[in-house]
Amino acid sequence: MFENLTVFQTSAAMARHAGQRQALISQNVAHADTPGYVGKELAAFDTLYAPFDSVGTQRATRAGHLNGSVDGYELGATEMRAGGSPNGNTVSLEVELLKSADAKSDHDRALAIYKSALDVLRTVASTR
Repeated sequence: MFENLTVFQTSAAMARHAGQRQALISQNVAHADTPGYVGKELAAFDTLYAPFDSVGTQRATRAGHLNGSVDGYELGATEMRAGGSPNGNTVSLEVELLKSADAKSDHDRALAIYKSALDVLRTVASTR
């Protein structure tokens, strides 16, 4: 019953997004010395889960929706980054470190939202 609440779905999606972002960051760090490797980034959470596309029309989030498009809704959408180093690699360890801290912060925020919503449900359930 409670798993259908939007706040829980959104916070779970935020946590998955942060985890997948952290995985891409670790992949970039692992390939930091690979010549010609092009680093990857995950599109921002708000662009992946926005109810409207760039044109302003609603976007379908499930195949059963009547309007909109499901294209581009997958969590695994990545963007290639531009940049350059002498070996043709686009990974900067300093930038990846900052992005990793940001992803951890996003994950912590998602867990805090989930916990807070759970506390509200517990309070409501205990007052009945």
